[in-house]
Amino acid sequence: MIAGALTRVDIANYVGTLILVYIILIFLYILLNLLLSFGMRVPYSRWSDAVLGFLRDVCEPYLRIFRRLIPPVGGFDFTPMIAIVLLYVVRTILVTLIAG
Repeated sequence: MIAGALTRVDIANYVGTLILVYIILIFLYILLNLLLSFGMRVPYSRWSDAVLGFLRDVCEPYLRIFRRLIPPVGGFDFTPMIAIVLLYVVRTILVTLIAG
């Protein structure tokens, strides 16, 4: 065996970590949107605009899939929770299948 060769477990761990990072990004996106909706924002802050713009560009395409299917209920958007649960289930299945 060549030193540094990847095994199936290494690839499974890599895929699992990528999906976990995406789940964390969705949590951050939800949290920042919640904080900004309550007015906790520094006016004309470039860093907060940049961070929120990045998170919106990364998370919104995935969340938009669920928003088309599930409308908000009473002003509350359940799509991020459903999207995270589905992503976690897919992560578990993929890691199990890849690791063998």
